[in-house]
Amino acid sequence: MYSYEDRCRAVQLYIKLGKRVGLTLRQLGYRTKNALKSWYREYEKRFDVPAGYVRPPRYSQAHKERAVGHYLEHGRCIAATIRALGYPSRSLLSASLQELYPQSRTRAVGRSQEPTPAAKQAAVIALLSKPTEN
Repeated sequence: MYSYEDRCRAVQLYIKLGKRVGLTLRQLGYRTKNALKSWYREYEKRFDVPAGYVRPPRYSQAHKERAVGHYLEHGRCIAATIRALGYPSRSLLSASLQELYPQSRTRAVGRSQEPTPAAKQAAVIALLSKPTEN
């Protein structure tokens, strides 16, 4: 069994190493990860450690506004904006667009209109009346 001090030292090293289980176990010489994880959960409850990690935004608000401005001024082309400004992905730029300029992209939901029988008949007649090439 491990003493309370050993468990606290293990949890503090685990946090210091960025919650990397393998590295912590190698440094301490412990054999399994389950004990370390349960000790950490106990530590979280006791000291009210925040459960999640919030990553800082990758792009600043000014950079997002610049990207949206470029998109709107240069033909509303996402691919061209990604190439010009070096955005890593289409989804990231789309999220910025949706956040800053939600009315820029409208999505069509539903099916297209079914052509009337008269329009279908006219299309068939036009197709059949074309001269064939020999």
